[in-house]
Amino acid sequence: MVNPNNVTERLFRSPSKYVQGPYAIQNAAKYLTPLGKAPLLICDDVVWGIAGKDLVSALEKAAFKVHRAVFGGEATREEVDRISTLARDAASDFVIALGGGKTIDTAKTVAATLGLQVAVLPTTASTDAPCSAIAVLYRPEGVYDCYRLFDSNPAIVLVDTTVVARAPPRFLAAGMGDALATNVEARACRTSTNCAGGLQTEACRAVCERCEEVLFRYGRQAYEANKAGVVTPALEAVVEANTLLSGLGFESGGVAAAHAIHNGMTAIEELHGLLHGEKVAFGTVCQLVLDGVPASELDGYIDFLLSVDLPVTFELLGIPNVKDEELRRVAELACAEGETVWAMDRVINVDIVLGAMKGADAAGRDYMRRKGWKRD
Repeated sequence: MVNPNNVTERLFRSPSKYVQGPYAIQNAAKYLTPLGKAPLLICDDVVWGIAGKDLVSALEKAAFKVHRAVFGGEATREEVDRISTLARDAASDFVIALGGGKTIDTAKTVAATLGLQVAVLPTTASTDAPCSAIAVLYRPEGVYDCYRLFDSNPAIVLVDTTVVARAPPRFLAAGMGDALATNVEARACRTSTNCAGGLQTEACRAVCERCEEVLFRYGRQAYEANKAGVVTPALEAVVEANTLLSGLGFESGGVAAAHAIHNGMTAIEELHGLLHGEKVAFGTVCQLVLDGVPASELDGYIDFLLSVDLPVTFELLGIPNVKDEELRRVAELACAEGETVWAMDRVINVDIVLGAMKGADAAGRDYMRRKGWKRD
């Protein structure tokens, strides 16, 4: 049901503080001091070499006592339990997430488990996870498990755009795929309660619309800057759209079919190597098909996604020969009880979602054929 409890209050959520800029990690101590002096740092070995050592060096100069937990790679209940034990043993007084979406979601869940504040320092702009009071957990085999909703948002989100600019451009593109869903899904569930349990505010609508505007205006330019490894105004704008605008927008606006289809797609083993935003990008085309947008409008979204190398067809997803029974399974999972597809105020069933997926693939193939589109 869209609003089963007849909620009438509008509700907007956000992190307490957002900081973004080149070499921001060097100034991290200034922003993290109010949270404590004995953090548990969660990051994997790759991120440790990219930014972890520099962060710890900056913090130790300010008399922080940092303990590190090596992230195992998957945001699972088991990983949360393991790292929570490490934090207790270290008597940590807050948690730092340094890395990508799964590291961040694990850190948020650990912090909530222990009743601690969390500081989020993303090293890519690949998802809108950093700002929200939400985490997505997976099973050890990589299949979607559940959403976790928390009482509070991160205490601070700090983004070092120098680090982001050095990351593979695929991550920035995936973040744009995730962020592009924000306004599309918020439009689809305007009468629903959002992820925070309230109705959309006018501020939320403005944020969602601005997020989409920034992507269309600066997305390709930012992608090229990322390829060159440089921080430009376009890159700064898109990093903010991917991280802050999309994060605020999806949590206070709501999510719908694009993310439900993403969750269903985790059941296809061949898609486990794709990033969250790459699957959401295709889910957004499905959402637009469900919404019945005009062909000219759909073309605009498809063109943008292709311009930053995001998938709009089954073939580009890497499943050119996907079977009907596999797609039906995705649709069934997308329509499971409690899934976000039910936030839309319309008739929804498995066949309708299956049709939207096939329709999205057809629209993507048609656009590429008409425009003679070829990958770089």
